Amino acid sequence: MWSNEDLNANTSCLVSTGDSTLDKLISQWISWDKNGATQEQIKSLVQEGRVEELRRRLCSRMTFGTAGLRAAMGAGFSLVNDLTVIQSTQGMYMYLAKCFPDLCSRGLVVGYDTRAEECSGCTSERLARLTAAVMLCKDVPVYLFSTYVPTPFVIYWQNGAQISSPHDKEILQCIKENLEPWAESWKEDLVESSPLRSDPLEDVCRWYMEELNTVCFHRELNTSSPLKFVHSSFHGVGHSYVQRAFQAFGFPPPIPVPEQMNPDPNFSTVSCPNPEEGESVLELSLRLAEREEAKIVLATDPDADRLAVAEQCGSWKVFTGNELAALLGWWMLFNWKETHPDPAESERMYMLATTVSSKILKALAQMEGFHFEETLPGFKWIGNRIHELTKTGKEVIFSFEESIGFLCGSMVLDKDGVSAAAVVAEMAAYLHTRNVTLNQQLQNIYETYGYHISRTSYVGCNDPPTVKRIFSHLRNFEEENVYPETCGGYSIAHIRDVTTGYDSSQPDKKSVLPMSKSSQMITFTFHNGIVATLRTSGTEPKIKYYTEFCAPPGKSDISNLEEELKKVTSALVEEFLEPERNNLIRRSV
Repeated sequence: MWSNEDLNANTSCLVSTGDSTLDKLISQWISWDKNGATQEQIKSLVQEGRVEELRRRLCSRMTFGTAGLRAAMGAGFSLVNDLTVIQSTQGMYMYLAKCFPDLCSRGLVVGYDTRAEECSGCTSERLARLTAAVMLCKDVPVYLFSTYVPTPFVIYWQNGAQISSPHDKEILQCIKENLEPWAESWKEDLVESSPLRSDPLEDVCRWYMEELNTVCFHRELNTSSPLKFVHSSFHGVGHSYVQRAFQAFGFPPPIPVPEQMNPDPNFSTVSCPNPEEGESVLELSLRLAEREEAKIVLATDPDADRLAVAEQCGSWKVFTGNELAALLGWWMLFNWKETHPDPAESERMYMLATTVSSKILKALAQMEGFHFEETLPGFKWIGNRIHELTKTGKEVIFSFEESIGFLCGSMVLDKDGVSAAAVVAEMAAYLHTRNVTLNQQLQNIYETYGYHISRTSYVGCNDPPTVKRIFSHLRNFEEENVYPETCGGYSIAHIRDVTTGYDSSQPDKKSVLPMSKSSQMITFTFHNGIVATLRTSGTEPKIKYYTEFCAPPGKSDISNLEEELKKVTSALVEEFLEPERNNLIRRSV
């Protein structure tokens, strides 16, 4: 045990946990951290002798997953806090300075949302200000938004897409080489005093709302539509931006859920601030819609880059990400064909989806003559592929990932819940003039292009060695280097393992998708047409599983398709993940 007096003394030689590496990290933290709340958290753990918790917090660092550097807020080098954001920004500066000799004339855009952790004194706004301070002290112009904004408002790299390899690895190396805070990195007040700081809010908001015209096709119908919409921003940033997007499309503003329209970092009205969880977290929105006689509910997640949709059709139907993608893909194609009547123009038109998402766009592409491509999971891959295709004169009109991430057009190179909300509203208004609901149109799409029935869920696992053991077992199932041949009695035709770069369906046995050693992902294609994928989440301690039955057009025995998919999904979880044996946490629905 150590007293506060001890800890406030010479920290470089006082701490002795019996682990010299941990002792050094504790000393560094206490020496470098100037946030009283997070410094006190580490000191308390030292005083209480909680060595394992100190190791968890201090002995690893944040890494790039499917969407940037991510972790919970709190004290420690493995979490998001003032010190780790300063360290990350210092590394980013060093890397940008190497890549761009004109960095001091280009500048950097910094945005933030409404998330915070009170006990750490940590808010998104404060982290944004510290990020700006690091850049400003190196004479880099900073475009710091004056209020919270949706994630799609912020540009990630010079091409507008999230960074991907090799930038991520090289930035991490630069972070490791610049861990000690520079003298001026903590000068948060530079945001007020530096002439190099400006606020891009008004310009970016205006440009964004003008750009929405590229995905608005029937404004004259929108202005007279009798449909009413309810919108929840899930205590995040989306409220005012979705209101403005609706007005840009000619709609009156949607009815906001009053309890959820203002920022609340505690997300006090929902058990989980993720609209992807479905009806259980949409309760307030659905009840308000019933009172207001609104047929459609739209919900953006806290940073407004994802969108959930529910429709009243007798009971409430909450669309999955794959179902919404079928609707949005059809809608974008329908309007493309209206303005591009020459079939030859389809040669330069593309739609994209991540490989764990529904193959419904592939079915549309095969029948309609445009191009469809898959990417690795994560919108960073989609954004960068859009950039590459656009440079060669191609046009990407729709992209998605199954976790309710959609991009209509290519106005930003990231998933965008704000524009998607307005596009869904216009699609619903148009269909309403034809006496067709969203759900009815979804069935029409399936009847035309083939039923695509999917199931997506996850199990929790807080123990990385267990995850590694599960996937290792799949690669060495009954003997070394042999994958499973069946699951639940169903025969497996092909296996693709993106982690190792193996694909049994290819002549050279090599995966067409890039190998991704940093995450686990294995896909099983069954002889009956079902495709199933197991993968680790790039942002949370989860193993996700995805299954889909892709039926050809004309096959419409839905109950049999669903029953077979249910059996394969259950067997996939029980036989390959073995939740009880591996102490996995099943998703509570």
